[in-house]
Amino acid sequence: MPEREPLVAAVRYLLPAAIAVAGILLMALGSGAAAVGAGVTFFGVALVVIANALIRLGIQSNKDREREERARRFFDRRGRWPTRAER
Repeated sequence: MPEREPLVAAVRYLLPAAIAVAGILLMALGSGAAAVGAGVTFFGVALVVIANALIRLGIQSNKDREREERARRFFDRRGRWPTRAER
């Protein structure tokens, strides 16, 4: 699945960033309530993306903690830190 990673990154980060930029442009350059409303809506997408990124960072942090805890239990049992292959 590594060949899909650039596509996933593009959909996950680039597309929402482009939508947020479009929202900012609509708010700044648009005339009328509809353009400003669309801009605010598009800018809201950016907030959802930021929330998504923060959630992903939190999940990754938990995985790091769990990996560290396993390494500490290994150290307690064997008296040495595990090698990469033993993790």
